[in-house]
Amino acid sequence: MAIATKIAGFISRSSWIRKMFEEGEILRREFGADNVYDFTLGNPNVEPPEAFYRELLALAQHPLPGMHSYMNNAGYTETRAAVAAKLAKDSGLPVTFEHVVMTCGAGGALNVVLKTILNPGDEVIVLAPYFVEYTSYIDNHGGVPVPVWTDRDTFQLDVDAIERALTPKTRAIIVCSPNNPTGVIYPAESLRKLGDLLEKTQQKTSRHIYVISDEPYARITYDGKHVPNIFPLIENAVIVTSHSKDLALPGERIGYLAINPRMPTAMQFMGGAIYCNRVLGFVNAPALMQRLVANLQDESVDIEPYRSKRDLLLRELTAMGFKVVKPDGAFYLFPASPLADDVAFIKLAQKHRILLVPGSGFGAPGFFRIAYCVDMGMIERSLPAWRALAQEAGLKG
Repeated sequence: MAIATKIAGFISRSSWIRKMFEEGEILRREFGADNVYDFTLGNPNVEPPEAFYRELLALAQHPLPGMHSYMNNAGYTETRAAVAAKLAKDSGLPVTFEHVVMTCGAGGALNVVLKTILNPGDEVIVLAPYFVEYTSYIDNHGGVPVPVWTDRDTFQLDVDAIERALTPKTRAIIVCSPNNPTGVIYPAESLRKLGDLLEKTQQKTSRHIYVISDEPYARITYDGKHVPNIFPLIENAVIVTSHSKDLALPGERIGYLAINPRMPTAMQFMGGAIYCNRVLGFVNAPALMQRLVANLQDESVDIEPYRSKRDLLLRELTAMGFKVVKPDGAFYLFPASPLADDVAFIKLAQKHRILLVPGSGFGAPGFFRIAYCVDMGMIERSLPAWRALAQEAGLKG
């Protein structure tokens, strides 16, 4: 084999989203783009807010001396301070620039955190359904992913199940809120209960267990819901996030990691994270994007188009007989598959030129994901195909 056996295995397990996108290319060539309904990619279809373009124009017209030079591996102090000020406001805690590292997106931040904390064989709990790349990121740094299901009816945290999964090797738990792929938000009381459990466990074992809060969708929330800041709730907490979704900049790879200032080993952790940001080859987050996002920490894309799409699909699919938990944020629906085999259902959907991702791709067989960050016109055109699919799958609306 020309590549590592382990990598070949990871590719086969993590390729569902891209595989379905490629299937869509075949269908688009055959039937025309307007007759294929692709709900596979979580790629924002809105543009960045106007403030982004104002900052970009101002920087282009008035470039700063040395603005493309090397910098501290943690990023520009003024950008880190801007991020810290936002987090301090949200948490009510004294977050400073010393608690922030600018990173190449949330994926970069996750890899930096995991390299910083993991010894070979350490376990990291991932909450199913979960973003599939988590398992690869954990493996990158010698860790062992331990899937633990959330409540299957609500997708909310099952703290009792987490407690049962804790072992002397547990080093971290990754939470994602609003969740990809379910869109649910974990409320403060659930996170506080998780924090209490970990504090009790750490007192018994004298072993730090980190909660890594993956939050790229934190500003995309609906119905008056909001994502509680995790720092007042869990002491050993790390926020990892990006501006891929809230500023619609996925291709720019700009994000950050931030630690709870109450973390007992805060400065030791930060020293490790800054070192790992360098040696993983990121070196530093993109300089231009750091300059731009420093003044955009209170900005966000308009979420109303996403809410309208959520409401339309939720109403129509529910009427057709699909069972789905109403998402509080992000831009995904995660219905139960009408067929026991979610992959078989995905293939059936392809007959109707609807492209979806099976729940198996998120560690959750028996479900499927719909990414509704697409054109509203496509959603509306797809509804007759959805009705035909529901009928063929045996649903009764």
